[in-house]
Amino acid sequence: MVGARPNFMKIAPLLSEMRGRRRFDAKLIHTGQHSSPEMSEAFFKDLGIDSPEISLGIGGGSSNDQVARVMQALEPLFGELLPDLVLVVGDVNATIAAALVASKANLRVAHVEAGLRSFDRTMPEEINRIVTDALSDYLFTTEASAEENLLREGIRRDRIYFCGNVMIDTLMRFRDRAAQSPILEQLGIEPGSYAAVTLHRPANVDDPQKLRELLEMLECLADRVPVVFPIHPRTRKVLESEGFEARRVKIIPPQGYIDFLRILSAARLVLTDSGGIQEETTILGVPCLTLRENTERPVTITQGTNRLVGTEPRRIFQAAEEALSGATVARGKPALWDGSAAPRIVEVLERVL
Repeated sequence: MVGARPNFMKIAPLLSEMRGRRRFDAKLIHTGQHSSPEMSEAFFKDLGIDSPEISLGIGGGSSNDQVARVMQALEPLFGELLPDLVLVVGDVNATIAAALVASKANLRVAHVEAGLRSFDRTMPEEINRIVTDALSDYLFTTEASAEENLLREGIRRDRIYFCGNVMIDTLMRFRDRAAQSPILEQLGIEPGSYAAVTLHRPANVDDPQKLRELLEMLECLADRVPVVFPIHPRTRKVLESEGFEARRVKIIPPQGYIDFLRILSAARLVLTDSGGIQEETTILGVPCLTLRENTERPVTITQGTNRLVGTEPRRIFQAAEEALSGATVARGKPALWDGSAAPRIVEVLERVL
């Protein structure tokens, strides 16, 4: 199993399920694609994951640089371990790197969260998804549109398995524990009284002028409702380099999973460019505005609480005001987002291996 920080929530239930069955000898390889302690060690602790058997310590860098260094580290490792299967999750650089190395070594590859498509190839994650799916032997999907995308791309139906969403397994497991987190009291905010924000996509944060416009919009929103912004290291770096200062928005460090889940679940509104948060707010029933022009998770719009609002600040602010007035309606949970995706995936792997 190969993972990076954004995928801890997906790996945790799979690892737990495999280690509870005698037929598996699962080894976790942590690439270290993200170097912030809050975004790695804290997640292991919160999710109850033992220290990984192997840590690569790749760190930051450009997308291509990360992929190259992960591949160089994994090639001799796979040659030594000779695994029966390499399981990858999500769409980060570690995912495509592991799939490439395993495929070239004639090792079987399983991709969890396969088939998601934004149809925007300017997103590095979209390239990662397409290539990983093309190389995978077993493709586990989270929603119906994913299977449709894979079939359209020529993937055989007998390689596709609709098993649900493992991120929701983790959310449901830790939801009660998160409710006991003191983070809201520490921040001085009341449940249901604030908007939570996350921004990390290059299209939103790498251009200083674009980020400034979004921050100014959030400052205006903070006049309407308190705004809490757990800031991604990538976003903080741009803010600090440009000398941006938030006056009313409450910018806080990256949070561990439990504290962040508490912030998310008690929010009145969430504004994000994260794919995973679109899924989590759907289950939590919290109105979500996605600050992108597209989403690879359409089920969060058709059945969840998500609304795609683009990246133009005026449009975002208007959508936020509408959501705060109660205009967003939850439409129910997607099929198989029930907390049991990991057992279904592992049962398939037991069968095919």
